[in-house]
Amino acid sequence: MSALGVIAGTGFYSLDALDSPREADLQTPFGSARAIIGGLHGRETVFLTRHGSDHSVPPHKVNYLANIAALVELGVSEVLAVNVVGGIGLESGALAVVDDFLDFTKARPVTFFDGSTPEGVVHADMTVPYDERLRSTLLESADAQGIPVERSGIYAAFEGPRFETRAEIRMAQMMGATVVGMTGVPEVVLAKEKGLPYASLCLVANPAAGLGPEITIEEVMAVVESGAQTVGRIIVEAARRLANEG
Repeated sequence: MSALGVIAGTGFYSLDALDSPREADLQTPFGSARAIIGGLHGRETVFLTRHGSDHSVPPHKVNYLANIAALVELGVSEVLAVNVVGGIGLESGALAVVDDFLDFTKARPVTFFDGSTPEGVVHADMTVPYDERLRSTLLESADAQGIPVERSGIYAAFEGPRFETRAEIRMAQMMGATVVGMTGVPEVVLAKEKGLPYASLCLVANPAAGLGPEITIEEVMAVVESGAQTVGRIIVEAARRLANEG
């Protein structure tokens, strides 16, 4: 059975359910990546934390290319991601399984196909960026445990590391965004380019700018800490269902 990939960000620096975890440092053509490899429901699982175990890497400097390339090298065939986000119409602590995105990033590598690789220039289709089978698995995993979750949503990606302005949130809201974050793009794009089915479970850590009080990292981390166990339960149950499919 091929491996499962799990990618997480702010506040998620390990996957406690892994059996016999071991660290692996990989060198890819795009730079280095560090992962934790172990077993989950009898299936090899590769856990990768975007910001490093000490949260030393800001969102605009995450090596998304190396991370996705490392998963491919390790035999990962599908990816479950966790994203911590701001909410537009969603309260702190809410969960959403998004199905589309808006990209407002501007200063990060966004593709494997920049003309420098043997594949040349490739225009990847993003009509369905998030894999429907994996999305359904996340939703079913939440439903089975009685955990409320938004069944769709649009992720608006901003550069970071600063939080968005009120005007930026109004713009994103007018375009239909329901959550905002700093890491969902280009990660989903790169996974799609490499043929990796990918789905994201988003944890709302705060109302987006202008929709609540001023945002503080302390409040964000408090919500993440309180929601981490619930998120973990969904991911572990989804991993079980995917392993049984294999």
